[in-house]
Amino acid sequence: MNRTLSSGRAVLLLGLLAMNPVSAGAAAQDYEFTLLKSDIRQSRNAMVELRMTDRRSGAPVSDAIIFNTALDMAPDGMPDMGAAIEPVGSSEPGVYHFKADLSMAGGWRLRIGVMIQGEPEPVERDLILKVSP
Repeated sequence: MNRTLSSGRAVLLLGLLAMNPVSAGAAAQDYEFTLLKSDIRQSRNAMVELRMTDRRSGAPVSDAIIFNTALDMAPDGMPDMGAAIEPVGSSEPGVYHFKADLSMAGGWRLRIGVMIQGEPEPVERDLILKVSP
């Protein structure tokens, strides 16, 4: 009786796993974005720099394709107050540079979306930075 119950549970578990397979690949949470400076001087040509690393290995991620960037003042309650941001070249593996129009002091949110070679899903993050006069 006990064996039949255990066998039934095993079959049920295998059936559930077959219907919803667990991915062996990396997930979006396996990647980390870190601002190199979270306090930036107010400027129309401010440089925002971030590092992207693979948390599993600690290795820099250099081949990410940036498909989305946006800046707004959501941390200060003004999500409609946006600013221009554009990627510029990078000189260090895993470090991404952006030129931004940060002409107003306060809290800013950088939204970034990237695709990483070999990953099926995009990686998206919100990073908070402070702009000082």
